[in-house]
Amino acid sequence: MPTITFKNPHGPRSLPLAIEVAPGTTILDAAEEHGARVGHACGGNLACSTCHVWIEHGAASLPDISDAENDILDRAFDVRAESRLACQCRVGTADLVVEITEESHKAWLDENPDVRRRGA
Repeated sequence: MPTITFKNPHGPRSLPLAIEVAPGTTILDAAEEHGARVGHACGGNLACSTCHVWIEHGAASLPDISDAENDILDRAFDVRAESRLACQCRVGTADLVVEITEESHKAWLDENPDVRRRGA
């Protein structure tokens, strides 16, 4: 099974989190299942940009970016060549290294105010 290594899974300066996932799993679903903090205000329905991540390794193994995903990425901050929406990326057979953007982490905290109140 492929491995996803999340950089900044619990915010800036947190240790990486490496998990094995089944091919076909979205990066967002993998993050949710294993506690990596990827925002998803729209519930993973390609209606916002809060699950914006950077694919640092393994991007060639992901499906090509769709026009719809590209349009939504226009709303994100600090878009780079390696930018993708975690809700749209289904893992293939290759390992990935995914950096969670500050924007996505902040969105996750907004979606989980109880965690924000605890200062985590």
